[in-house]
Amino acid sequence: MSSLIKTVFSTRAGFGLTVLRIIVGIVFVAHGGQKLFGLFGGYGLAGTAQYMESLGLTPGYLMASLAGGAEFFGGVALIIGLLARPAALALIFMTLVAIFSVHIHNGLFMANNGMEFALALLGGLIAVLIEGPGRMSLDRAIAD
Repeated sequence: MSSLIKTVFSTRAGFGLTVLRIIVGIVFVAHGGQKLFGLFGGYGLAGTAQYMESLGLTPGYLMASLAGGAEFFGGVALIIGLLARPAALALIFMTLVAIFSVHIHNGLFMANNGMEFALALLGGLIAVLIEGPGRMSLDRAIAD
């Protein structure tokens, strides 16, 4: 196995990061489901596209598809622990866009639509990117 592929699939982490990865993955699957399919009270792709356009993220339909797809499928990848590092990297980028385009001007706290929740998710994603998916993951099974 090449060193790049081995780096992508390897992990130093134990069960704690497995739990963190799964919980963060569930949150992203739910958010992606809101954006793509209108689940859990979300607006679906058309409503999300309109919102993205209002933020200046154009074309709205493409941005909504990319954000929803990254959240939903990246979240699935985190839950099962398959290609967790690439999924975390995509979600880190998407979360930073959300922080700087939506939340940063509202301060820290969620009560004001601030960035505290996004920062917590970002911390979990950075941990997965650095440490790997944890002991119970498909990535670890492939690397061994």
